[in-house]
Amino acid sequence: MKLIAAFLKMIRLPNLFFMALTQVLFQVCIFYPLYGDDIHALDTRNFILLVIASLFIAAAGYIINDYFDINIDEVNKPDRMIVDRVISRRWAIAWHFMLSASGILLTALALPIFQKWYLILANIFCVLLLWFYSTTFKRKLLIGNIIISLLTSWTILIIFFSKLSIHDALGEHHAGQAKFFRFAFLYAGFAFIISLIREALKDVEDREGDARYGCRTMPIVWGVNVTKVYTAIWLIILLGILAIIQVYILQFRWWWAVVYCVIAIIVPLLLLARKLLQARSTRDFMLLSRYTKMVMFTGILSMVFFYFYL
Repeated sequence: MKLIAAFLKMIRLPNLFFMALTQVLFQVCIFYPLYGDDIHALDTRNFILLVIASLFIAAAGYIINDYFDINIDEVNKPDRMIVDRVISRRWAIAWHFMLSASGILLTALALPIFQKWYLILANIFCVLLLWFYSTTFKRKLLIGNIIISLLTSWTILIIFFSKLSIHDALGEHHAGQAKFFRFAFLYAGFAFIISLIREALKDVEDREGDARYGCRTMPIVWGVNVTKVYTAIWLIILLGILAIIQVYILQFRWWWAVVYCVIAIIVPLLLLARKLLQARSTRDFMLLSRYTKMVMFTGILSMVFFYFYL
């Protein structure tokens, strides 16, 4: 039981649950209402395979990140280490390759190879990105943060592109296609920006161990105060976009969606900005990182409203 608990902790089970929930909500609350009776007979089967593939690739990414971060984690979070303490490095790397290979195989089974070959290549590219992120990019200024944010948004975009070809996505061959496009990139954009914010906060939280082992993350190169300004700018951009969206959807009289967004997303982001100005200690930034994750969760949950409105 101890090994099972350690394995589930190593692959970040709560994060995987959140990823699966995001994809399921996008499928059920946005895709189904828009496409109704025009859904392919094998769509549900393919969707399930694609979700599992995404979870396997993400789990493999968490494992390889822990594998290469042993020294840094001994400084930043010694009490939460799994690799080399509970699970050996050999087994960790074996699980990484097994999960990555399984994820790519399931992607190929979920998609028509000759029509969606570029999505299979994209998931192979994700596996490679996660490897090089763990070995190199996460130690570089900004690059690692951008990669993780892009991969977070890809969670939604791969479901979108699995439904439509690139040609279809750029055209308009279905009554709901324009809306589907807008919702996909709206939520992918939200995931991208909120991930940029969270990754910057995590860099400040982990700066002690990162600095000891030669990482050149934002708080190390630019300092904590500049990192706070960078984070605040992205918060302002996100709040501005959300405010514009609320004004736009008011014309459709989607009152409950607006109330939810203001109370569960915009107000928490404003509180986050206030707490960011006051943050000083490592614990402050750890709490801000968790708080940001909560806002990401409430943001994704807003998809539920469109099941009733679309």
